[in-house]
Amino acid sequence: MFFEFHRSTWSPVFQSFYILVLFGVMGMFAFAQTPSPTPVLDLAVVPSTDPMPVQPPFTAPVKPMPSIERVGVETSTQLSLTVEQAVEMALKNNKDIEVSRNDYRISEFGIRAARGLYDPLVTSEGYYESLAIPTASLIGGAVNGAVTQTRTFGSVGVTGFSPYQGGSYSALFNSSRTTTSNTNSLLNPQFPSSFTATYVQPLLRNRKFDNNRRQIEIAKKNQELSDVQLQLKAIDVISNVEQAYWNLVFALRVLQVEQESLKQAKDQLESNKRLVARGVLAPIELVAANSQIANFEQSLFVAQDAVTRAENNLKTQVLPDRSAPEWSRPLMPVSPVELPTPRISLEVAVAEALKNRFEITELQKGAEINEIDQRYYRNLMKPQIDLVGTYTTQGLAGIETAAAINPATGLSRVPGNLVGSYPNSLLNLLQQDYPTYRVGVTISLPWGNRIAKANLGSKLVEAERIQNLRLQTEQAIEAEVRNALQSMRSIESRLASAVDARVAAEDLYESEQRLFRAGTSTFYVVTQRQTDLARARNQELQARTALNRAISDFQKAIGATLTSNNVTVSK
Repeated sequence: MFFEFHRSTWSPVFQSFYILVLFGVMGMFAFAQTPSPTPVLDLAVVPSTDPMPVQPPFTAPVKPMPSIERVGVETSTQLSLTVEQAVEMALKNNKDIEVSRNDYRISEFGIRAARGLYDPLVTSEGYYESLAIPTASLIGGAVNGAVTQTRTFGSVGVTGFSPYQGGSYSALFNSSRTTTSNTNSLLNPQFPSSFTATYVQPLLRNRKFDNNRRQIEIAKKNQELSDVQLQLKAIDVISNVEQAYWNLVFALRVLQVEQESLKQAKDQLESNKRLVARGVLAPIELVAANSQIANFEQSLFVAQDAVTRAENNLKTQVLPDRSAPEWSRPLMPVSPVELPTPRISLEVAVAEALKNRFEITELQKGAEINEIDQRYYRNLMKPQIDLVGTYTTQGLAGIETAAAINPATGLSRVPGNLVGSYPNSLLNLLQQDYPTYRVGVTISLPWGNRIAKANLGSKLVEAERIQNLRLQTEQAIEAEVRNALQSMRSIESRLASAVDARVAAEDLYESEQRLFRAGTSTFYVVTQRQTDLARARNQELQARTALNRAISDFQKAIGATLTSNNVTVSK
């Protein structure tokens, strides 16, 4: 039989007694095995001059607790931060949000530009010209075989599109001052003027829908799409900030656990020193205690590095740039860690996701834009039949010449209302004494019309693609909701188990310490219990942080990130 005893728990007196008993038993065993007495040479015992072997004194310098200082932060200017404050800062300072806001503002100008198609276009023209026309006719009024004319011309007009029924209009006013060398002219100079108004009304193509209205409708949908994209970006920012916030919470709490574990290991070392001094514990156990301290110190430095990285990650998301005063301040999360877990069935969660997810809304806006294009290209397949109406009124006045007087009667050959200067011409124009009316129909039909047919066919195929993308997206969303809901439930159960494991580890560690102080356990088992306790605490922290992240992922999966954080996107 083989028995194993741990000397570390014996007193020196008990060790000596054990050695004497052992030698006595061995002697008896040897005597019993001797078959017959034999002559034995009796030798005198010569005392040895070598010193008795003793255990070396194991000592190590006591190191202070590691510094809590971290690179780039001033620990004296700590900044308390809730998750709501972190989200607010991120939405205010995030550059991606600013870009999305800019896109929304650009879409607003896009609507203004599209509506600007109905702004009237005002045109004006003015010039002076001189003409010399050769004339070989006796009645041409030529002087030296030519008629010379000078003309000062001016016009102003307006054209544009009507927002109703796809009509278009134009109005043009012309006036001039003309002089001539024609000897037969009755008025010289003359002041002719005219006003012409035209309106074109589509009867088939472009009556109910035309390109101008198409551009306005598309601009509106693009603005709605920009709004959706802004909210999608806000959701991404909020979700990322929440993840970074809880990661920092986890890193800080792990650092706290490691500091507490290191402090317990140092306290255990001091206790071991007292036991060694009383002779109850072997000095070698001081080496084991120092080894445990070194292990916990390594874990603490790893946790300290994790805190720095998690804090810098959160700062880059909530601060505008590195010049912000909070950049050098350590962040201290103060929001409650125990978040309420949503209680919702899978059917309700999927229904909420399909109703609230902006990815579906984004595809819906794309489908609506496609429908606008289909409507426009169907319109182009109709024959173009336009009703055209034109009204013109003219005015004329001038100074009578010698040719205007009848030699026989001495009376003027020119009607009295035409004699005068430029105001008389305008008066004749306004009185509409010389109107012209025209009403007609113009018909235009491209033979084959393959362009419109091809464009319509392309939009129909695109509509099928959008529908397939929507079905695919809905499937992916439901799978995401299932995964998020399962993850949240599983991690919640995992957290409950981790809490039980941590409580059990604390009880085992305290019990093992009591057994060790009573001399019925070993320091090796104590260190194992201490390591198990630190691991159990970290696992509980991991489970709690994972649950908070899972809640954030679930809210994002069902499209409730904005409402759960009380965030609204104002127009």
